[in-house]
Amino acid sequence: MRIVHFEHGGRQLFGSRTPEGLRTFQGPASVSWDVLARALASREPLPVTGPVIPDGEARVLPPVPRPGKIVCIGLNYADHAREGGHPLPTYPAVFLRTATSITGHGQPLVCPPVSQQFDYEAELALVVGRRAHRVRAGDALSCVAGYTCFNDGSLRDYQRKSGQWTMGKNFDRSGALGPDLVTPDELPEGVGDLRITARLNGRTLQDGRTRDMIFSVPELIEIVSEVMTLEPGDVIATGTPAGVGFARTPPVFMAPGDVCEIEIEGIGVLRNVVASEEAVAPCQLKSKEAMQ
Repeated sequence: MRIVHFEHGGRQLFGSRTPEGLRTFQGPASVSWDVLARALASREPLPVTGPVIPDGEARVLPPVPRPGKIVCIGLNYADHAREGGHPLPTYPAVFLRTATSITGHGQPLVCPPVSQQFDYEAELALVVGRRAHRVRAGDALSCVAGYTCFNDGSLRDYQRKSGQWTMGKNFDRSGALGPDLVTPDELPEGVGDLRITARLNGRTLQDGRTRDMIFSVPELIEIVSEVMTLEPGDVIATGTPAGVGFARTPPVFMAPGDVCEIEIEGIGVLRNVVASEEAVAPCQLKSKEAMQ
């Protein structure tokens, strides 16, 4: 099933993507992430019997409303580690992103005025479906509610201001998640061998396979849950293959007006237009005033 979180008529709803449009779930699952997460974790069938909303009438939101934790894995593809001059890790590089750093499919990626080094990163992300603490890799896939696309937008100069990457990874709306949450039964076990690409203005700049991850999905869940309790709605972004902008000669960075697409085989295409902070902020202010 392809689950979509979207806004329509001033309401935030959950539904399933169908050939006819976005069909909402019936009952509490149509509006409550907690109810939906419990159903996904238990592999219960969802009541896909609500009204259909045409795609063009809905604004797609990140699959999870305000994730509690967005756990990101760095240097998880050997070719990407090498292009950045890093040794292959024996333990994953882990950092966190905040919910305010994420936007949804079709929404602008915001380029802040303080940096000219806005980079793209195509990543597979998994969404946790049930509470998990010190889960073994052999049991880890039972914790996954589904998979989606992630663009780990990075301000490289801020990322390198210190030994920690947090500041360069958390500018408001610099990353994107979506468009759909694809349930595990739609994909190979543990996502297997899926093609993952990034395109900027139609030009393919990253082209990798999920089989090339150094640490697999089950291994990452085991490693992360050894340290922190994973909860429904938490996100783990599994790293990016080679081809990022900073490693190119000359470097390729995103700028206002660019279109960035992240595509993962069997999951879909996450598409965002890059916009300046100045261009986006007035629209948001007008929208807030209209709601008052």
